[in-house]
Amino acid sequence: MKGYEDLITVLNSILADELNAINQYLVHSEMCENWGYAKLYLAVHGQAMDEIHHSDWLIERNNFIESAPKVSKLFPVTTRKSIAEIFSEDLDLNLKAVNTYNNTIKLVNEIYDQVTDDQLAKIAKTKEGQDDWNHKQSSQLKQITKENYMMNQALN
Repeated sequence: MKGYEDLITVLNSILADELNAINQYLVHSEMCENWGYAKLYLAVHGQAMDEIHHSDWLIERNNFIESAPKVSKLFPVTTRKSIAEIFSEDLDLNLKAVNTYNNTIKLVNEIYDQVTDDQLAKIAKTKEGQDDWNHKQSSQLKQITKENYMMNQALN
């Protein structure tokens, strides 16, 4: 795989996105814990752990194709004032990521890199699961009223 500059560029871009996602989910999970929402803390923290695994694999793949992983393109994480804002921001992050992964899969298919294709598909599936979870939480937040939803999230 050495020498596929387009692949190297895209993998490093995705790596930066994953590292940013770790930061975002960790901040959001800690905000949930600080607000007393133990269930949300665990769920969002779990998403951060998923992102760590994705980043680990991307670094490993970069090393395999003899490219130095670039881990310095991080954006600032903005704190949100409500759970609804957190869900919205995390949903936006995942939607962009799924689109990026699907486009990258097209690229790796062009160069016949089945290993990268398989792993990117696994990561995209995880992100779709996160996306589904965010949709469900946003829907519940609206359907059962904010107060009832938040009380349920505070219960252990």
